[in-house]
Amino acid sequence: MKIHHKIKLYRVILFVITCFIMACTARRRTIDGTAAKNSGSASVLLKEARHYMADNEATKETAALFYNLRRISKTKVMFGHMEDNMNGYAGWTHVSGRSDVFEVTGAYPAVYGFDFGGITSFRPGNHIDEQIQNVHDHVLEAFRRNGIITFSWHYNNPVSKGSFYWVQSPVNAVSEILPGGKYNPVFKESLQKIADFAATVKYKRKLVPIIFRPFHEFNGDWFWWGKAHCSAEEYKALYRYTVTYLSDTLHVRNFLYAWSPDCGFSSQAEYTERYPGNAYVDIVGLDDYFDLQTGKSPAIAAGKLQIISDFALRQHKAAAFTETGLENLPQADWYTTMLLKALEGKNLQIAYVMVWSNRPKSYWTPYKGHPAAADFLKFKNDPLMIFGDKLDNPYKIH
Repeated sequence: MKIHHKIKLYRVILFVITCFIMACTARRRTIDGTAAKNSGSASVLLKEARHYMADNEATKETAALFYNLRRISKTKVMFGHMEDNMNGYAGWTHVSGRSDVFEVTGAYPAVYGFDFGGITSFRPGNHIDEQIQNVHDHVLEAFRRNGIITFSWHYNNPVSKGSFYWVQSPVNAVSEILPGGKYNPVFKESLQKIADFAATVKYKRKLVPIIFRPFHEFNGDWFWWGKAHCSAEEYKALYRYTVTYLSDTLHVRNFLYAWSPDCGFSSQAEYTERYPGNAYVDIVGLDDYFDLQTGKSPAIAAGKLQIISDFALRQHKAAAFTETGLENLPQADWYTTMLLKALEGKNLQIAYVMVWSNRPKSYWTPYKGHPAAADFLKFKNDPLMIFGDKLDNPYKIH
């Protein structure tokens, strides 16, 4: 073969190899959350999102939520409030349209927190159905605003039927509710109640996606599933069983699964000591009240958020600041000088932050007229933050 023919052939081969590399790079970009321009790419992005999800048969809206959590976290942080539309500082409960956050900022939160504890309660009485209906209605109210729904689970001890707090009901339960344990049927009944609820939250015949965060703060000792009350392997088995029973046996297809320890770690190795594995988790989180108390440096919380953000990126998960806050806000500028500073890390990718719920004697967002109200409004208007008024529909690919 003549030299110029060889050169021409090599150029063709090089061109083909270059095109292949570019195609692979483009595919990686879509997996990492950069939306493609053409409308036909949505199905591809959903398929790729499901590849990294705990339930790869999740509904289209649930997979889109997972995709958007990762996409949004690249540049913004959504604000969430526990039970925002269920109760408030002034003592109101179940008032449609009411929200302490809205009354101060003129916008609803982007993320709404609820809890399955009441739904799976072991207490006798006729108020459970009413409570379930109230939660159901408030979930739909939030969803109609394009709000993101997340549920924690303060699950009463299924062995003692007592409190979820260990000190109030010090009875070992984890090993007893796993398969082969005497109380496994009790645990399965509780999971059935959650699945039944999940199947009822529909809007226009479509299931509402829910971020489910079971067995949180497990590296502390205050809950019966805490570190002192079960081994690491028992905890992992509990979390895995919860996910697989809901998805594989009960066919719950509208859940994302969040996993969140408390702040008692300082390295990725400590953070992941009880991590159940990528096949069971969609969102890795952090509950941290302690490091954002008055007088502390927000850099401490920021460092821990960086650990979970870096871990999420490596594992193709979303990261979230799943619980935090300063009770009753004695520091009037806490939102901008503490929380916002903790979220402003240069390489930080946190999808949302959620503070706890408001009641007359314990509140975590300021009410109208509170000394912290002006600072909270400033926090809301910071370019980093997204409240409900700036949130595009998170259940569609954009």
